[in-house]
Formats: sequence, C-alpha cells, structure tokens
Amino acid sequence: MVTTYRRRSRIKPPTPPPASTPPPPPLPPSLHKQNPNSTTRRSLASSLHWELLPFPQSELSLPLTLPTGQSFRWRPTGPLQFTGVVGSHLISLAHVDTSPSRQVAFYLHNGTSVSSAHAALSDYFNFGISLSDLWQEFSAVDLRFKELSERFGGGARVMRQDPVECVFQFLCSSNNNIKRIEKMVSVLESYGSHLGSAGGFEFYQFPSIERLASIAETELRQAGFGYRAKYVVGTAKALQGKPGGGEKWLSSLRQMELGAVIDALCTLPGVGPKVATCIALFSLDQHHAVPVDTHVWKIATRYLMPELAGMSLTPKLCNRVAEAFVAKYGKYAGWAQNVLFIGELSSQKVPSAVDGTAPHAGKAVKRKRVKKDLPISGGIEEK
Repeated sequence: MVTTYRRRSRIKPPTPPPASTPPPPPLPPSLHKQNPNSTTRRSLASSLHWELLPFPQSELSLPLTLPTGQSFRWRPTGPLQFTGVVGSHLISLAHVDTSPSRQVAFYLHNGTSVSSAHAALSDYFNFGISLSDLWQEFSAVDLRFKELSERFGGGARVMRQDPVECVFQFLCSSNNNIKRIEKMVSVLESYGSHLGSAGGFEFYQFPSIERLASIAETELRQAGFGYRAKYVVGTAKALQGKPGGGEKWLSSLRQMELGAVIDALCTLPGVGPKVATCIALFSLDQHHAVPVDTHVWKIATRYLMPELAGMSLTPKLCNRVAEAFVAKYGKYAGWAQNVLFIGELSSQKVPSAVDGTAPHAGKAVKRKRVKKDLPISGGIEEK
C-alpha cells in the first residue's frame, strides 16, 4: 500500500517553457479496421505519423508495463495511451483496437528519425526476448502464474532502461509515494533539454551526469527532496569519478554477474541492496534479479515457501526468497516475479489490459518497501 501524507508536498513542477508541441492526431477508425498485417494499414499509419510496432498486445501491454513501478517517466495522455521519453525521442504509445492482436502504435513528437526511434523502442522494451515463450515456460511450472497469464493475456514486459536515468529514478523512490516520486523525477528531468509537451505534461531529455552533479544540494532540498538531495548530488559526483565516466561504468555492469553488480551499485550514495536490485533488473540485463519487498514476500510465503509464513522478513530470508524464485523460474526469474507482483495489486491500480481500460493519471504503482533496505542475494548464478 502506497504511503500517503497529510502535509502538502513542497515540490513544484518546473515552469513550462513557452514552446509547445502539437498533440498527435487520433488513431482514425479506418486504422482500426484494416488487417493488422496489410500493406494498406501500414501505409495509412505512416501517413498519419503513427507507426506500428510489429508486436501484439500479448508481447507488449502498455497498462501492464509502463505504470507498474519500473519507470516514473511515462504519463497517461489518452485512452490506452502513454507519452514519455526514450533517449532523445519524445514518443506517444497507444494500443490500436484491432482484434485479436491489439498492436501498439507510436507517434514521434520531435524531429528525430523514425527508424532511430523504432530501434530505441526495440531496445527499451527488450523486444529481442519472446514474452510468449517465457510465459509458457512459467505457466508450465507454476499454477499461480498460469492463472495470472490467463487473466492478463500477456504483455507485462521488463524494460531495459538507460542505466543513468534508472539509477536516479530509484534514488527518488526511497521511502516515498508514487506522486512524490514522479514530481521529483520531473524536477530532475527539467535540468535536461526540453523536447515538447503532450496531454498537459512537459517532457525533457534526461540530464547528463555532469549536469546533475552541478546542481546544488540546497536547490534540491528547496524542491522538497529532503535527505535524498544529498544522494542525488553525491551519486552524480561519484559516477563522475568512475573508470571511463559514469555512463560507461554503468553500462559495463551489464557484462558482470549479479553479485558483483549489486556490490558495485552499493558504492553509490543512497543505493542499498534493494534499490540496486531494481536497477539491475530494470536496466542492466540482470533478468534473474528479484527485488524482495513486502508484496514479493507475501507471494513467496503463499505460493513458494509456505513454511516461512508468519516469520519476519530478514536479510537472510530475502536471500532465500530470491534464490527460490531463481530455482523455480530460471534465468528470467525477475520477469516472472514482475508478473506475480502485478498480480498482487488492486485492479484499480493495474487494470487488466484485456478489458481495455487504462489507469488514471497519478495511479502508477510503487513497489511497497520493507521497513529497511534489506540485502538481496548477490551470488545467484544463471541456470
């Protein structure tokens, strides 16, 4: 359950710049009626500046992927439509209401290359991994997963975010609620280059490490970051001192074992094992990383390790839970855990993509934290 506060947040969104971006055109009715694989439909989408991604909803469900606690940079800007930034691309994504595949189309707001945006989206959403194959494997070994698979119909992907923006987003998540996290991330974004506006929101390219390191800690405190201000500035400066620079150093972690990745990330100010595990899963190709929070603990004691029910969650038990997930689901255990986590959330926060509804603005989901940042097993090997 997300923590709420009676005191009004002191964070103020950045002042919108004068420049404005026209909204994307609506998906026309004719686009809904054409055969999803027809040349006519593809041509029509292109002429209207909407481009189709060659993946059905079973491979990518926007409501089950974007507002479920992986990223805090996407905003709902229409029915089953979200807008956000991928690299330097300002993009709107929407489900095209075609039966039965319900593909995703994207609209590129700024003047970047459509082919480059397509490649960036493919990388961002890990499209090289077949979600359908994974869900079949998980369903074969777990009745609970099979139940959720039938309920959701697929599409809950784990994203491959830029490591820099992932680090700073999760620094803002510490002991926080979703609305304040989004506001903090919006403040950090405002130090980057403005890309445009959509649906009443302003969008920016995420600032560089150098730009973040130049922000005064007092400036962030005045924006309502509290103790997190020193972690944001401190981590930016720490990344500057890493071999080859922060971006190169973070990217290099994708080639390392999970234990070494967790240890490396925990050298950054404000990053503990729990936050490090989220960063590892959502940006560093550590597909078997399992962030253990109270939701995941309940899942484990209910379905995987009932003998632990009634016990208090400790660092040692966190390790056992993570290892149990890997033992059951293999090298993509983090993907299975993500779906099981979503299954614990209320339908108001994460509606089923099958019913065609989208969450209300500000209803994105934050992973419920345990009382303190507990260590996660860093020695899990891929099986």
